[in-house]
Amino acid sequence: MLYIVPTPIGNLADITFRAIDVLKKADLILAEDTRTSSVLLNHYQIQKPITPYHQHNEHKIVQHLVEQLAAGKIMALLTDAGTPGISDPAFLLIRECVKLDIRVECLPGATAFVPALVNSGLPINSFVFEGFLPLKKGRQTKLKQLAEEERTIVIYESPMRLVKTLEDFIEYFGEERQCCVSRELTKKFEENKRGSLKEVSDYFKEKGVKGEIVVVIAGKE
Repeated sequence: MLYIVPTPIGNLADITFRAIDVLKKADLILAEDTRTSSVLLNHYQIQKPITPYHQHNEHKIVQHLVEQLAAGKIMALLTDAGTPGISDPAFLLIRECVKLDIRVECLPGATAFVPALVNSGLPINSFVFEGFLPLKKGRQTKLKQLAEEERTIVIYESPMRLVKTLEDFIEYFGEERQCCVSRELTKKFEENKRGSLKEVSDYFKEKGVKGEIVVVIAGKE
């Protein structure tokens, strides 16, 4: 069977007892980046075979993995941080397992957008998660679409592109639309900057940006 195992998004203590048990009993651990996952595994003294599974090789190896699963192997899929499948590889392998009636279990656990959404102070009874916005093709179309979205909007962004993305939101949403930018969640220098798009954009222009970023934006009134 295949286990989907969420891993901490920063603080290594944010992993469940069950996740540790699953990793200890797995025959093979699939990791987005074996170096990153090895830090976690070593911290919890887990010594298991580990192999890369990421967006650049998943199409090449998925059939081989499915064959091993069908033969009875237990595998655990990890990404660098958070829940596999949320803006990270997982879908392709899960889909093939479902087709072949191979059992899949997804453990509950860390996902960056959930704490960012909850502590944003914006309405969370209904929201839309967009992951990473298109970089070029389709970006304007997506921004125009989201400008009319009435639900709270959640996106991921890189620190290098944050200010540019906030400027795009100002252009399409208006500078007074409320937002919250969360960075370095669960880590020592966690920060949640709330305010209008203009206020938050100006803040990060002066401050500079580091760390993993989640942007939460109020929907259209």
